[in-house]
Amino acid sequence: MRSPFSALYLFLFVVIIGFLMAFVQIGILTIAFDKLGLSSQSAFLLLFCSLFGSAINLPLFTVNAERPSAEELPRELRGLLQRTMREFHGKTLIAMNVGGCLIPVFFSAYLIRHNPLAFGQVIIAIAIVAVICNLASRPIPGLGIGMPIFIAPITAAVVAMVIGPDNSAPLAYICGTIGVLIGADLMRLKDIRKMGTPIASIGGAGTFDGIFLTGIVAVLLA
Repeated sequence: MRSPFSALYLFLFVVIIGFLMAFVQIGILTIAFDKLGLSSQSAFLLLFCSLFGSAINLPLFTVNAERPSAEELPRELRGLLQRTMREFHGKTLIAMNVGGCLIPVFFSAYLIRHNPLAFGQVIIAIAIVAVICNLASRPIPGLGIGMPIFIAPITAAVVAMVIGPDNSAPLAYICGTIGVLIGADLMRLKDIRKMGTPIASIGGAGTFDGIFLTGIVAVLLA
């Protein structure tokens, strides 16, 4: 039976949907960056650097690690992780992701400097988010550290609105991003030796599904 939709109409439909999704995403990012006090040029620069930097991992040091047994791997991931398991040779490279670690840290320092945030408020907010992220995160053998994606931004937004309601947006970004880096990455380094991953990148879970998304969603919620 012939489809009532031609290939051209299907292509146009996909293009229109793509444009609509892009406009929605750009609008959301614009709102978030505006709440952080960034101009459109500064926001574009931050976005570009985050995207470009997400592909760059700066090696720090190497640790001896163990290859996890097949029984330790989540059943639904065993087939997907076979290639990673073959590439593992008993050592894990600890690296730092530029887009997911360095840029959020530097931008957080910028926000602290240009917003009337009390040092004590920032430390308490980061500590709360870090503890919750550490409790919510779990090591996944052969893959890395996993955590429900909305735990950090929701926690950061709530903490920021309670601790610093007058500057909740910048505080949400700061405690959301730094809290994840500390709680789900740095505090989980001890688990790296048992996960059998060739490389463990601090802040390297992917820019838009990791630190970047955490910061943006936290700002929007705050």
